[in-house]
Amino acid sequence: MSRARADEEEYWHSSKFRAFTFDDEDDELSQLKESKRTVNSLRDIVDDDDDDLERVSWSGEPVGSISWSIKETTSGSTSSLDGRDSSLQKGSSSYAALPKQASSYSLSSLFKGRNKPSSFQSLSDALTETGVKNYAPELRRPKAEYKDYSSDWSPKDTVRRMQRGKVCSLERFRSLQDKLVLLDEAVAGHDGNVITAVLIFLKRTLRREILFRELEVRQVALCHLIHFLREMGEQKFLLDLLRFLDRTEEVALSQYREHLNIQDVEKRREFLKGCIGLPFSAEDTSHIQDHYTLLERQIIIEANDRHLEMAGQSELFRKYPRKASILNMPLVTTLFYSCFYHYTEAEGMFSSPTNLKKTFKIPDKQYVLTALAARAKLRAWGDVDALLTTKNWLGYTKKKAPIGFHRVVEILQRNNAPVQVLQEYVRLVEDVETRLNLATKYKCHDVVIETYRDLKDRIQLTAYKCKVERGSAEEEKINSILSN
Repeated sequence: MSRARADEEEYWHSSKFRAFTFDDEDDELSQLKESKRTVNSLRDIVDDDDDDLERVSWSGEPVGSISWSIKETTSGSTSSLDGRDSSLQKGSSSYAALPKQASSYSLSSLFKGRNKPSSFQSLSDALTETGVKNYAPELRRPKAEYKDYSSDWSPKDTVRRMQRGKVCSLERFRSLQDKLVLLDEAVAGHDGNVITAVLIFLKRTLRREILFRELEVRQVALCHLIHFLREMGEQKFLLDLLRFLDRTEEVALSQYREHLNIQDVEKRREFLKGCIGLPFSAEDTSHIQDHYTLLERQIIIEANDRHLEMAGQSELFRKYPRKASILNMPLVTTLFYSCFYHYTEAEGMFSSPTNLKKTFKIPDKQYVLTALAARAKLRAWGDVDALLTTKNWLGYTKKKAPIGFHRVVEILQRNNAPVQVLQEYVRLVEDVETRLNLATKYKCHDVVIETYRDLKDRIQLTAYKCKVERGSAEEEKINSILSN
């Protein structure tokens, strides 16, 4: 036993570490005891009413630090805190020296400045409690905002405030005289938005007869109201106003516009038939009659063509299927459709282009332009030639284009017409400069060479020789002209 003790003493004295002694003031055990004494005296040091004193948690970190806040938040409930206290009881016997009432003094209550266990809350609750006040300076509003504008503002001041975008109450203007003065001030201000706002107020607070009578002598306000009613679609109110003003044609036109809201084709046709008897002007009456007739033709054409397309009996419909219905289309679109699918039909057929031209009195320029575009799209160059060929009273034929041959060339080139077809119509352009520009642009070499030959311009002809291919027929033609 003594030998073992001697060996142990020798071991301790031979080590580079110092031997453990209870008298060492810097050893870990003495630090631990000192920490325990500090904790035990915590209740005596901390005053419940002293909020400025720094409080220390069991881990030695100041209460309210980031690491302490994380630990306090993740604990979640007082049970975790109690469990931590019980573990401390097991690990340290000196913990029993603490008074019993100190266990109710939780760290979270220390952080929040409370000493009652029943008031234990989370950090977020403490920050959002109603007792906390935010001391922010309150900005004063202008004194003008405190005025009672329902009783203080005159009509002129009210209009000025509305022009500046201020909130104004118009309800204080109760008498008819005040409302009319307000309207006159709005008109004098030349602000359309203010005028419209006042008119809406008058429309809501006055009877129609009184409002119509007063607006009859105020044409500016009347025009604003009519425009507003049309934009908002208040058709009944607008018709009553126009009838009061005895504007019969405008009443008829307003009723005619209602056909735009009718989707069913048959109902629209019947509505247009009823509009023919309305008090339109002579010119407008003819337009309404043409509209009704066109829609009636479109219904017939659409029914027949849909049947042919579904039956597959027409090669044209198989090669070029219809992209849309012809119903409710304009007259020019209907004419193009007829020239595309029904160009060769007799004049007695409703779908014949010549029938449409005669029925609706389509001008020659419009007819030639539309028919030329339709037949060129189908690359029917023979129909194009026949369309532009006319006979005089002696039986002689000549080419004639009401739209001008320069436009004919542009339409044909847009539809990829061959050079031979283009050259034929470029030659017919009367203006020499325009003819040369078109011929050069679309590479109609023969037309350029013939034009320079007729002008006897040897210099330009020699220069143009460099633009054609060597050994081509055009180069030989230029050499032949230059040699002669």
